[in-house]
Amino acid sequence: MTEQIQLGDLSITVTRKAVKHVHLSVYPPDGRVTVVAPLNARTAVVRAFAATKLKWIRDRQAELKSQAREEPRAYVTRESHYLWGKRYLLKVVEQDAKPSVSITHREIVLYVRPGSSRDKRSEVLHEWYKRALHTEVPALIQRWEPRLGVRVKGYFLQRMKTKWGSCTRTRGHIRLNTELAKKPRDLLEYVVVHEMLHLRVSTHSKRFVELMDAHYPAWREARQELNALPLAAEEWRLAKGR
Repeated sequence: MTEQIQLGDLSITVTRKAVKHVHLSVYPPDGRVTVVAPLNARTAVVRAFAATKLKWIRDRQAELKSQAREEPRAYVTRESHYLWGKRYLLKVVEQDAKPSVSITHREIVLYVRPGSSRDKRSEVLHEWYKRALHTEVPALIQRWEPRLGVRVKGYFLQRMKTKWGSCTRTRGHIRLNTELAKKPRDLLEYVVVHEMLHLRVSTHSKRFVELMDAHYPAWREARQELNALPLAAEEWRLAKGR
């Protein structure tokens, strides 16, 4: 069940779910604002909560508006692509063989069949990024499970339009955005820790912040750096809100 509330010129979409607390988020690319509220929460209470967050909302919208954005990728030779925060030039090689990707100190070499479409080239590169993440994520999970006192029963990699990661606490699963393979490794670690900690605390509550401070003191700097990096054409971003 959804409804719209107005705060001056600000329109907010309210969705009611079986949750205990109100959660507010600002989404790219245009700063759309949503609130998830308990089923029995009165509209007046939800509006009052949103009003207390108005400055935060405006700050996030301004941040999104000023955020650097990548150009849509054409997947052609000499185009810039990234792996672990380092810039490479793409080299496209057409050959009558199974598509693959290799890397040199300067280039990401994309091998595709002659006449391959942009979507096919994107798919091949995306699968390569997933493999890169699979080489990093298990070790991070293994390192942080005893520190955080959680057990990750499974992790999944996928394209995510509004988040860098998410978790399903009831199943012990975390999900990570494949775009993280393009960012520095320490930012991947920050997102992994963030989502793993949500297996203990589901919301961005005071307790969650305290645990992040205790286990990953540089998390604010990591979040700021991650959100300062150029957004992909699809406008990925770590969802924030409480």
